Amino acid sequence: MTMTGPIHVLLIEDNPGDAELTKEMLETGKVHVDITVASDGVAALALLREPQAGGPAGLPDLILLDLNLPKLDGRQILAELKRDHMLRRIPVVILTSSDADTDVVKSYELGASCYLTKPVGIEAFQATVRSVQDFWFTVVRLP
Repeated sequence: MTMTGPIHVLLIEDNPGDAELTKEMLETGKVHVDITVASDGVAALALLREPQAGGPAGLPDLILLDLNLPKLDGRQILAELKRDHMLRRIPVVILTSSDADTDVVKSYELGASCYLTKPVGIEAFQATVRSVQDFWFTVVRLP
């Protein structure tokens, strides 16, 4: 299936600076991206369940998920996504500050599509987001 419209991304990130920088990097790329930001786990799940109730947003093509979130953390969100038959097909990219081996292993066990550690420094962070964009929006065939 070829993408005919914009790629819809749900960014689940509680750090406003990281969210804004990620959004800016994705929006200035070669591919047209429509980004929705949720700042906590409860808000993210509400957004994801809205389309199932006939909401206008539709499901995202890709989810960028931070692990350390208020209310519900990223691990809980990921587990919930993979239990839901409507949401489990959405690729989930973990983009987090944690480089703990236990977080990496647990994320893959829960069904993450890939795991990226946010680098320190704006240029390195921008390069990481660019690599997500280059791979997931131009190389990978999204469902």
